[in-house]
Amino acid sequence: MNAIAQLLSPRSVAVVGASADRSKTSGKPVHFLLKHGFKGEIYPVNPRVETVEGLRCYPSIGALPKAPDVGLVLLGAERANGAIRELSQLGTKAAIVLASGYSETGEEGARRQAELREAAGSMRLLGPNTIGLVNVTERIPLSPSGALEMDEFPAGSIAVVSQSGGILGALLSRAAGRGIGLSKLISTSNEVDLEMADFIDHLVDDPATSVVALYIESIRDADRFRRAALKAAGAGKPIVAYKTGRSEAGARAASSHTGALAGSDKAYDAFFKQLGVIRAENFSELLDIPVMLSNGRKLRGNRVAILTSTGGAGTLISDNLGLLGFETPPPDAATAERLRGLMSGDQAVLDRNPIDVTLAGLQPNVLRGAIEALLDSPTYDAVTIIVGSSGVAQPELMADAVKPCLASSDKPVIAYVSPHAPQAASLLTAHGVPTFTTPESCAVALDGLRRVAVRAVASATGRATIKAVPAELPTGGLDEAEAKALFTHYGVPCTRERVVTSPAEAEAAADALGCRVVLKLLSREITHKTEVGGVIVGVTPDTIGAALIRMTADVETKTGTMPTRFLVQEMVTGGQELILGFNRDPLGAVILLGAGGTATELFKDTAMRVLPPGGVLTREEALSLAQELKSWPLLDGYRGRPKADVEALLAAIVAFSGMVASLGDRLIEAEINPIFVLAKGQGVRAADGVLVLAGNAVREH
Repeated sequence: MNAIAQLLSPRSVAVVGASADRSKTSGKPVHFLLKHGFKGEIYPVNPRVETVEGLRCYPSIGALPKAPDVGLVLLGAERANGAIRELSQLGTKAAIVLASGYSETGEEGARRQAELREAAGSMRLLGPNTIGLVNVTERIPLSPSGALEMDEFPAGSIAVVSQSGGILGALLSRAAGRGIGLSKLISTSNEVDLEMADFIDHLVDDPATSVVALYIESIRDADRFRRAALKAAGAGKPIVAYKTGRSEAGARAASSHTGALAGSDKAYDAFFKQLGVIRAENFSELLDIPVMLSNGRKLRGNRVAILTSTGGAGTLISDNLGLLGFETPPPDAATAERLRGLMSGDQAVLDRNPIDVTLAGLQPNVLRGAIEALLDSPTYDAVTIIVGSSGVAQPELMADAVKPCLASSDKPVIAYVSPHAPQAASLLTAHGVPTFTTPESCAVALDGLRRVAVRAVASATGRATIKAVPAELPTGGLDEAEAKALFTHYGVPCTRERVVTSPAEAEAAADALGCRVVLKLLSREITHKTEVGGVIVGVTPDTIGAALIRMTADVETKTGTMPTRFLVQEMVTGGQELILGFNRDPLGAVILLGAGGTATELFKDTAMRVLPPGGVLTREEALSLAQELKSWPLLDGYRGRPKADVEALLAAIVAFSGMVASLGDRLIEAEINPIFVLAKGQGVRAADGVLVLAGNAVREH
């Protein structure tokens, strides 16, 4: 048994710092282990008491009869480090440190945390600053969480891994209140040793777990997380993640548009999408989506039947499903006839959607017959059942009606309980019907199931041949000509252009490049040239000299610096303007593609990919990146528009990612805005460029 398995399923536990007073935090773990039926050995350790909860209490770790499988350390930070050293020397395989006062408190705490890691030696650590863990499957609570005061919490197949301790208790109590079964709950907190990725990797192999829910504050090791998430996807175990810190207020200032567009939260969106991780948009979805996914049913389309006894609630469900792209068509003729046959008299209200059974009366045989008809119908891919006010007085009515119908179909069946009727909701959940108390949650849960059904786990990043780094590279922010020379070296086609320093040189360059050209300021310091009058388009050999003199004056007026170098560039017309950029994020190298030009940040039509270390994009990944854009139809012949040279664009994206991989840590920022995608067969042209290089050595690949 490895250390993580031993941590989750110990046969013996030492509770170091245990108190005989169960009203204290330190008195709760032993009480909870006994209360919830832990079958192993429990060794309380406290020199000041002889017994805890009727168990012999040992005066020290050294006095224990043997090395426990797990040490649960309840001491303060300074004493906890010493206890961890003793447990490790005794031969304990894993320990949990609840104490705060470590890296979350600043520099001194970080020093103390480093000492904790050193004290553990080869022993694995959970925490510090954690609330511990609960193995619900085997009824092993290694935590003082007040949520464990409840007598029962249902076991199920949803595992929760949280970087916040308080969230663990919140989810356990919320799940129990709704009748949702969990398998494991783990609070990783400071992650001095074991981190979220380690537990994902372990839970993929846990037969009791089918879905993993994550509460994430930050991912400390993106590559470890990537490997674990891909393993989960390969095993068919979905991951649902709620990531805090969604505000853009913390996005760093950047010299390029890419830095602003590829803020860290957006990078997380891209990262999760590549790995097949479903992102929960709000906290309630961290339970709503997993309970749907753990149900084991298959969603094969977007058509949903709504069975209701209250018209208003039916409309709410229909509206929210529609907002997420679901359809609610009326029953087909055969299904409508079957529904009408359930009623007496000439009332015919069961032939539309929502299907309202109010006039039929809430009779069990009518409800059961309607559910069976909708599950059998080829018109519907899922069924939503609405429980009205009857759920308060008759909580078992709908649960008893739906239970015998489930075995006949693997289509999803969910329930919306409109009134406050927790008993009705729990009964439905216990019968295998995911049940929700808001119409929004119903739609989100079905959407989560749809996203699992169609998700494409990205294995597209690979290790293509990477060009050698040029022998001599400048450092800092490059000017446009220097940046585009590097882009060209790596295979990204750029516009034809010449560097000039005088009106006469500009005239000669314009004459050589064509009748109409673009005149640009050339500067390492000024990145956004348009804003200071540093770009003039459509000039001719006859007018470029005067334009250069005018630009010199305008730029000096606006910046206080007289420019001395300029770029004369061929003028590209037609085509679609895109932005292609790179930004370094804590998750890794981010490649961004989006609608380009001067309105880039206004439209924010972007898509991103996070590269693994040394990885490059393949053609297929580049294509999926482009197809995510709202403006993709403009490249694909929208309304008779000529199709763009998509293949040339894909080649440029792949080449750009190769440059990112080749330059490694030397590359700080890179951006092409715009890159013109011309008509099919005419290629692409990088018309502007930003590139920032560090001076440190290039990383080997």
